[in-house]
Amino acid sequence: MKHISDPNQISLVDRSLDAVWHPCTQMKHHESLPLIAISRGKGAWLYDENGTALLDCISSWWTNLFGHSNPRINQAIIKQLEKIEHVMLAGFTHPPVVELSEKLSALTQGHLGHVFYASDGASAVEIALKMSHHFWRLNHRPQKKKFVCLENGYHGETLGALAVTDVAIFREAYGSLLQDVFTAPSPDARKAQPGESADDVARHAAKKLERLLESEHQNIAAIIVEPLVQCAGQMAMYSPEYLRLVRSLCDRFDIHLIADEIAVGCGRSGKFFACEHAGIWPDFLTLSKGISGGYLPLSLSMTTDTIYRTFYGDQAQQGFLHSHSYTGNPLACAAALACLEIFETESVLENNIGRSKDLAKAFSWAKEDVRIEHWRQQGMILAFDVKPSSLMRPHTFPRDMFSASLKEGVLIRPIGNTIYVMPPYILSPEEALKMGASVQSAFNQALA
Repeated sequence: MKHISDPNQISLVDRSLDAVWHPCTQMKHHESLPLIAISRGKGAWLYDENGTALLDCISSWWTNLFGHSNPRINQAIIKQLEKIEHVMLAGFTHPPVVELSEKLSALTQGHLGHVFYASDGASAVEIALKMSHHFWRLNHRPQKKKFVCLENGYHGETLGALAVTDVAIFREAYGSLLQDVFTAPSPDARKAQPGESADDVARHAAKKLERLLESEHQNIAAIIVEPLVQCAGQMAMYSPEYLRLVRSLCDRFDIHLIADEIAVGCGRSGKFFACEHAGIWPDFLTLSKGISGGYLPLSLSMTTDTIYRTFYGDQAQQGFLHSHSYTGNPLACAAALACLEIFETESVLENNIGRSKDLAKAFSWAKEDVRIEHWRQQGMILAFDVKPSSLMRPHTFPRDMFSASLKEGVLIRPIGNTIYVMPPYILSPEEALKMGASVQSAFNQALA
């Protein structure tokens, strides 16, 4: 690190490049793709240090639900800050964590009765995996220790979560550190052959999973899925039929179902929990990202009372051996409670039906563009793919599109050749149209 005698003489971007290692980034790319220094946010908009506005089309990595600097969430955090900012949850409790746990359980109609807290999404996945593994040990079936994940699935970048993540770049870099897992075919509806429906693809994938479980169920602890949308897997969307079939298979073969709703939960899919579209409940459900409205690091893993009771006993080693220093942080829980209150008092899910139609209207141009295929939408998530034949520079397209979008005043981050938007739930019809038109203009520039 360079010695900075007077930080005011050096730009914030240069100072960041000199001192900060940015996430999942080839830092050398910033020699040609400048960092953007954000000074403030309001509503669906971000503002850089020069006052230039950017429409946050991806909710700041899928976290923001109700806009930046939301008055109700701000006030909830300030109110809690005047009481207690943090206390350890081992041996102690506090009102926000109790109330949040009760409200979340009620949202599952009591199917998932207990909540274990962490900070980031990957940690919530680690909790679910460890809990499932430990559950089978406590039930004298220690051989049930392997996991099943889906092709192109993503669950985080800690070692346990990465083991059940099927993304090539991570496998190549860290595969030697990871435990072996079974990978089942994705029910991605884009696989449909002529004459096939998304339900058909779901049934084919479930049939292949069934064959795996028939031969290996005695060794399998759990299967982990992202319900309805494999977000990091290029926004692959699939039929709820797959979730219904997987739930049935898990019951039949005595295997836990882990629903990773970190990206798709909290209303993104059109219902509060994506599993609700299938009318099923998993054995574990993980949340993060939107649960705090994009304000503070908060994640959690919910599970059934049956699983909770298995860990209840006299011996310390029978308890669930996992902890985080900031588990159940009161400020983060207060932000989450404010978000749930907004859902309750502002008819968010009902109003999002209209907002999702606004999104579809704003991107109707993409349905007609011959360079685009697989236009798709699930609630407040809309995506489409650029045909490979239309890409002159496929390896640089995501960066080209990102740069072009900034010039048009919108923030998007393509995943490979997939362009998607996942905006906050406060977008006006005019902002939706602005988004669609700006993305179209940036798309034309990126392919020029």
